[in-house]
Amino acid sequence: MFTRSQRFYDLIYSWKDYPAEVERLHALIEERKRAPGNRLLDVACGTGKHLELLRDHYEVEGLDVDADMLAIAGARLPNVRLHRGDFRDFDLGRRYEVVTCLFSSIAYARDTAELRLAVACLSKHVEPGGVLVVEPFVTPDRFVPGQVQQLCAEDGDLKLTRMARADVRDGRALFEFHYLVGQPEGIEHVVEPHVVSLFRDEDYVEAFGMVGMDVDHDPDGLMGRGLYLGVRPLR
Repeated sequence: MFTRSQRFYDLIYSWKDYPAEVERLHALIEERKRAPGNRLLDVACGTGKHLELLRDHYEVEGLDVDADMLAIAGARLPNVRLHRGDFRDFDLGRRYEVVTCLFSSIAYARDTAELRLAVACLSKHVEPGGVLVVEPFVTPDRFVPGQVQQLCAEDGDLKLTRMARADVRDGRALFEFHYLVGQPEGIEHVVEPHVVSLFRDEDYVEAFGMVGMDVDHDPDGLMGRGLYLGVRPLR
């Protein structure tokens, strides 16, 4: 999980085309949504970049397990209701016409049992006729262990480089992120491990099926990782 990099999360992911992602996401949702309302909950909302744009289309709320991420989101979206909770077992006591879990956050479920728990928890917050959208990580057949990734970004005097590689063990990718953070007062080296699951397409389809949702798989999705879009039956 993100333990030390929250403060420069937005900078390192500044390459993401959030406006294009949100417009595509909105179109895919509206093609499927049958519920009349317009409330959206973004689970694992991070720093609120998707929410910032989704509020042009929906009455939005967010949820994340990380208090530091929520603090950044709260500063960005002072009038948006934000909740702290784990996607496996949160209960907000209300339902939404749309629930999203984006940017492969679902892959932090540690195994298929936790994936089913997470999808079940997300789905119980969806109104009849509403849409649940899950953006997966890559499948096992597409993941290349040992591949070195590099990202560079800067904002004024702040220069940032992230390098990462991963091994695979028991169906999970074990990443080690190394950040070099350069500022006029010095250069900081930050190491942050992440472990994400490499679920198969059928694992997602089965998880949606277990909660009675019809699911579509869009292979392209928002950034090439695909999307799973489930609709809760009207009755």
